[in-house]
Amino acid sequence: MASPGTAAAANGSAIYRRLLGYVRPYWGRFLIAVLGMVAVAASETGFVALMKPMLDGSFVERDPTVILWTPIVIILLFLFRGVAAFSSGYVMAWIGRKVISTLRGQIFRHLLKLPVAFFDNTPSGSLVSKLIYDVEQVATAATKAVTILVRDTLTVVGLLGWMFYINWRLAVVLLIGAPLVAKIIHIINDRFRRYSRRIQGSMGDVTQIAQEVIEGQREVKAFGGHDYEERRFEEANEHNRRLNLKLQGTQVASVPVVEFVAASATAAVIYMALSDLDTLTVGAFMSFVGAMMMMHSPMKRLTQVTATLQRGIAAADSVFSFIDRPGENDRGQITLDRAKGEVSYRDLTFRYAEDKPDVLQGIDLQVAPGETVALVGRSGSGKSTLVGLLPRFYDPTSGSIELDGHDIRDIRLDSLREQVALVSQHVTLFNDTIGNNIAYGHLEGADRETIIEATKAAHAWEFIKELPQGLDTMVGENGVLLSGGQRQRLAIARALLKNAPILILDEATSALDTESERHIQAALEVLMKNRTTLVIAHRLSTIEKADRIVVLENGRIIESGHHEALLDKEGRYAALYNMQFQD
Repeated sequence: MASPGTAAAANGSAIYRRLLGYVRPYWGRFLIAVLGMVAVAASETGFVALMKPMLDGSFVERDPTVILWTPIVIILLFLFRGVAAFSSGYVMAWIGRKVISTLRGQIFRHLLKLPVAFFDNTPSGSLVSKLIYDVEQVATAATKAVTILVRDTLTVVGLLGWMFYINWRLAVVLLIGAPLVAKIIHIINDRFRRYSRRIQGSMGDVTQIAQEVIEGQREVKAFGGHDYEERRFEEANEHNRRLNLKLQGTQVASVPVVEFVAASATAAVIYMALSDLDTLTVGAFMSFVGAMMMMHSPMKRLTQVTATLQRGIAAADSVFSFIDRPGENDRGQITLDRAKGEVSYRDLTFRYAEDKPDVLQGIDLQVAPGETVALVGRSGSGKSTLVGLLPRFYDPTSGSIELDGHDIRDIRLDSLREQVALVSQHVTLFNDTIGNNIAYGHLEGADRETIIEATKAAHAWEFIKELPQGLDTMVGENGVLLSGGQRQRLAIARALLKNAPILILDEATSALDTESERHIQAALEVLMKNRTTLVIAHRLSTIEKADRIVVLENGRIIESGHHEALLDKEGRYAALYNMQFQD
């Protein structure tokens, strides 16, 4: 059985191979960068190799030819090195930004395909952290770490080769410390991997708290939450600081330890060389010592690259785990042009998770094409969940939902949702123009006159025409520059423009004043004609004209009928209605 450390290393290797797959499309440029790295490494060895003839030929033998050509060769060597370093550095940076762009695009596209249940259980801050922070760490591992590994490894190999050429006995002595260095690096790798994974999570916590405060800043101010939020953020921030400090401490400590081992071997080599100078010329000795000195920098970077590599692998593990998550189950083969609107809930039960109680139990409900059905009941009775199952925001735990006789799971998701228009009590607007918020998604490209007609029908044109830029007015983040009633009217205009055969109204008039509500109610009555409509309303006066009223309690249907019939029954609906009437 493999040890945990071996398994982690194997897993890290697999993750890194997958990561390098994102570099594969740019293999031509990558090859140019690698050739540049080879050239840089060769120039390091070339410089120390030049020291031998330079010292022996100029200072010892006073050879005029060597004296003439040595400065020229040095200039050409560093010019060659500069061009090679620039080429490899720029190309690797280009590849790194392409990897970041590709990964971010892939994450965002996958984000759009994930089921609603995933977002219910995942803090948005951790998702933003993956998209911004983790991807940067991944790209650094894919490019910067590769640059150091290739260039500095080749440099060390080249310098070692030169030292073996000068005096193999001294080179062997230098290598005595190699096993100890390898062991130190192995220990460092384990610590880096462990702390890097924790840092990914702590960054998500910091991002999450900051995002919640930004989005809920009105509530923070209104309820005096400054101190509480400051403490929450400080705890998360401090936890992140401590983890990063441990990571940096490991990295900082590893360098002097490795350097001390290397310096000890270097001291032994110099002692042996000085004890037996007869076998070495002055140039050979200085060239050998120069090679040893020049090895320190690449060895130091190779030790430090472990931190970058392990951070990148931990981030890549987080990113790939997200990308590998299954998206919405869209195995339907049926495409509907325009549904008639016959909806049937058959013995439907639903719970949000296996360990949660049933939210809906044994629901049987048939809605005829063009019928308006109002769902009423106390908060938590399952009304919003019931209508949310129709566009497949969730799938039933058991039972089924049918549209025009087809199980909605057999209908392609985009085709199913094309049949449904939704107006929710929680209106979502994007930081775009009013026109683009109304003509959103599949409605993009609708002509301006059609959009204006929809706003007039929703009684939104009254305030839109007064704005300096009209339909081109920016609404701000989630419509913050508009009032609640204005936002709701834009959502109704969006539904009007979609002109879908099925309409879901979840507290669609909740944010409107009495006068606006009357206008909107009249517009909705026109909109609901010849459409299957499911209405959720707490104000029962708004659904008196519904074809049928269904009363839910504790996830079950307990009453169903017309407004007058339910009042005459003097059951739950009558009690709710009388309570509101008295209020």
